Amino acid sequence: MFLHWKAKKHLQNGMTLPDVVMALFVFILVVSGIVYGYVQMNRMATWASWSLAAQSCASEGLEQARGAQWSELGGMDQWETVWGITNLYQANGAPYVFTQTNTLDVPSTGQPINVINNITVTTWSANPPVRMIRSDCIWTYPITGQLCTNTLITLKSPDQ
Repeated sequence: MFLHWKAKKHLQNGMTLPDVVMALFVFILVVSGIVYGYVQMNRMATWASWSLAAQSCASEGLEQARGAQWSELGGMDQWETVWGITNLYQANGAPYVFTQTNTLDVPSTGQPINVINNITVTTWSANPPVRMIRSDCIWTYPITGQLCTNTLITLKSPDQ
């Protein structure tokens, strides 16, 4: 009787083919989830770095417009900008639009990422004289081809 019990125990120690297939299936699911999570994390980190660089580019354009000299001369506004454009006059509240083309300051390999920075200056208030400066940095996310825009807006009064 003792030998019979020992032989039965020996037959129950191994794994069957369905057990091995199920364990392999669970292992593949876990590994694929880890790989997918890593890929998504990498894409999000790349997008965040490019978006931050675009925000910096938009901020640069906004600060250039804020640094321009503005004075009222005979009911018309005169702007002298750091882009070398002087004596621009704004009549009838028409907005100024300055366009710059830059590349993002992101360390990467391959083609540089070109951006378009539109700086728009519009009349916010006539009395007191206040202008709104809007800087839109437009860029394309190369991985998906999605068009993205980073925008900054501020107000400016005439130089005293």
